[in-house]
Amino acid sequence: MGRTRTPVATGIVLDAGALIALDRADKRMIAMIRRALVQGRTFRVPAGVIGQAWRDGRVQVALARFLRSEEVEIVPLDGRLSFACGELCAAAGTADVIDASVVILARVRRDPIITSDPNDLRRLDPAAQIIAL
Repeated sequence: MGRTRTPVATGIVLDAGALIALDRADKRMIAMIRRALVQGRTFRVPAGVIGQAWRDGRVQVALARFLRSEEVEIVPLDGRLSFACGELCAAAGTADVIDASVVILARVRRDPIITSDPNDLRRLDPAAQIIAL
């Protein structure tokens, strides 16, 4: 028949630190985004992460443009994900549901995470694929 292939990560999950870095025109973050786009990757952003990073669309023009692009999937924090986030927080002894949503989304999609706070995410999932800013 043929070999079964291991799914290749097609996306990258971004946390609030990644969005803030993009908003501040951080050269390293911009280079990571450009490299990911060349590789054909998409970006996944849990909706709660936007709430952590968003302040004023009149000022955050580049961030607004990025979030509206076709390469970005904004993932809602629905009931199912909310329960999973609460359970993960309880298991890890933490309270940050938004960080938990980042970790769970990355787990489900088998995507790496770009973050400025790798320690908090590793506390939730020591095996997470993390790209630290």
